Amino acid sequence: QVQLVESGGGLVQPGGSLRLSCTTSGFIFSRSGMSWYRQSPGKERELVAFISSFSRSTNYADSVKGRFTISRDNAKNTVYLEMNSLKPEDTGVYYCGTVISRQYWGQGTQVTVSS
Repeated sequence: QVQLVESGGGLVQPGGSLRLSCTTSGFIFSRSGMSWYRQSPGKERELVAFISSFSRSTNYADSVKGRFTISRDNAKNTVYLEMNSLKPEDTGVYYCGTVISRQYWGQGTQVTVSS
């Protein structure tokens, strides 16, 4: 079955960096677009970044452009989110996701940006 497992979250000070990973199984990863979403306290889940199959294209939310970078390693069935210059408003649970006949999510990883 499809499985998505996020890791790499934690507590970081404003201006710091984190690298999230999402390891996948159960589907043909290289042919699937992958996304990172986040859900901040009191807000709906929002799209943060997307990367197409074979890394042909990427898209970012305006709020993270220039600070976050999404990438993938098709040999490892893993998608990454490099987050730099983190702000308190980046705090939330980060999920990776993909659509294969329906939307699949991982369990999420908590990112807290606070001094």
